[in-house]
Amino acid sequence: MQRCVNVIGVGMSPFSPVALNPGLDALIGTTVLQALGDAGVSASALDRVLVASDPIEGATLQRALQRAGLARVALQHCAQDAVEGSILIARARQAILLGQAECVLVLGVQAALAAPASVTTLAPLGVTACEYMRRYQARRETFAMIAVKARQHAALNPLSAFSQVLSLDQVLQAGMIAEPLTHPQFAWPSVGVAAVLLCSGEFARRHCPGPKVRMLAQACVSPLQVSGQEPGSTFGVDYDLNVAAARELYEQAGRGAQEVGVCELHDSSTLGELLLYEALGLCPEGDAEKLVEDGDNTYGGNLVVNPSGGLLSLGQAVAASPLAQCIELVHQLRGSAARRQVVDAQLALQHQTGTDGTVIATLYQRD
Repeated sequence: MQRCVNVIGVGMSPFSPVALNPGLDALIGTTVLQALGDAGVSASALDRVLVASDPIEGATLQRALQRAGLARVALQHCAQDAVEGSILIARARQAILLGQAECVLVLGVQAALAAPASVTTLAPLGVTACEYMRRYQARRETFAMIAVKARQHAALNPLSAFSQVLSLDQVLQAGMIAEPLTHPQFAWPSVGVAAVLLCSGEFARRHCPGPKVRMLAQACVSPLQVSGQEPGSTFGVDYDLNVAAARELYEQAGRGAQEVGVCELHDSSTLGELLLYEALGLCPEGDAEKLVEDGDNTYGGNLVVNPSGGLLSLGQAVAASPLAQCIELVHQLRGSAARRQVVDAQLALQHQTGTDGTVIATLYQRD
């Protein structure tokens, strides 16, 4: 029988559009201790710590880990431009499945703001949005409604970087970035710290009497596997790549998209979110506009997408955002998401697209 992997502890700082202050080591230490406390385990129970971060001083990281009692735990520290948080989650899961570790802490630290994408880089997304509108007679308002939904969800999330509620008119009348997509319809850089504690099923049974969340299945698909294109060429909207990842994920789990009750997906733009509804099988091809118009992507509908507010509201903190997605889904499946709680959430989908175009999709279930 294959070993199972559980998420037993989570911790997260507020995300912000302003670079973190000099007290970064304290913030990292607090976030790690939050995850350990959430799991109810001591630092001595960890086999290793995997860290993805933007360039920070090694001394800062060491001080933070010492503050949390992790000075003697094996550490693998990766620069964010080489390995992102989603990859480290996958590595930790694999190590546990192979019996190489029983309990692993994954830490994501984004302390400095990344340079925002240029208008020239974003322009192709506007072209794609216009093509979608022509093909399916969709309205520009549909894309804007996704941004409105994101801010409504973010208003319930005290850790969100961009939580001001916006009306449909405010989104439509905001600064144009890539016609028909305006400024609030893109995810902009942010900073934050997030920590996730993964363990084997046996470790969870011995140490964690509380509610358990299992990583049911995970698919990792790179652009070269599907299309032979160079990585990064699609800016997160490679439809076939996401279809392939979703297909592999559902086949692994023996579950279907219609069973998913809550989802955190990589909404780098409202266009990206809309296309992912279809690529991930959350609705038939060409029906994404109907899904949005019917409110089936929010509370009261068939599926709640990005209850955290998503990247559109938390911002893009490359090292930490994938962990933030996982954390939101863990809270949802535990029933501890407070005002954001999705009723009777039992199966959750996480989707993340890396800067190299690699898609990692994960299903979580409440045990």
